[in-house]
Amino acid sequence: MKQIPLAIGPEPQPRFDNFLPGPNGAALAHLQGLAGPSAPLYLWGPAGSGKSHLLRALAAQAQQRGERVGWFDAADAPPWPLLPGWSLVVIDRCDALEAAGQHAAFTLFVEAATQGVQVAAAGRLPPVDLPLRDDLRSRLAWGHVFALQPLADAEARAVLRREADRRGLFLSDEVMNHLLTHFERDLGHLMHLLDRLDGYGLAQARRITLPLLRQMLAEDAAAAVPAGQRHRGGEVRTA
Repeated sequence: MKQIPLAIGPEPQPRFDNFLPGPNGAALAHLQGLAGPSAPLYLWGPAGSGKSHLLRALAAQAQQRGERVGWFDAADAPPWPLLPGWSLVVIDRCDALEAAGQHAAFTLFVEAATQGVQVAAAGRLPPVDLPLRDDLRSRLAWGHVFALQPLADAEARAVLRREADRRGLFLSDEVMNHLLTHFERDLGHLMHLLDRLDGYGLAQARRITLPLLRQMLAEDAAAAVPAGQRHRGGEVRTA
């Protein structure tokens, strides 16, 4: 008889304490130390380097202090109003901003700076290489700029192996390779996958293998569980 699968909740909210910095310790330390209006902040790096994780952690830190946060993504349609009471404005995926989005981002940037609201942004390219209008590009380069790097393969493997050993799990090289080549090498996300895989294996009374991992992912895709937190062109809200 098949056991009832354990409930799998939404992925934990990104926080500073579940971000594994690797080579990105300087950026993490800077963001953790932000306690009030400061120079603008821009993070850049390839997919999986932790840009969005750090921005969401920064937003969560501000909300824990009772502050309000505005969040904008390149896919959000203008206008991008700066609402009263916001202490932090985040602009994600700056490299994907089209003409209207660039105008909205520039206007928001100027208004935030005028009112003493902290601005944090991110993109895949350094400011100088962003395909943006000059005035917006120069503002993104004006403050603190941090280049983020994904964890090296050896670092990611070591952390996953240590966590698996702590849980008493055996992760074959086949399973490890799949985790590290088919998902962003953001260890917060990878740890969540490992947690889910651990629970799924217990519910199925099976050891962790590549077929089991694929079965779990297929069931997840079929269930289409919505994410626990959404950011949609405005104030950060939790679903």
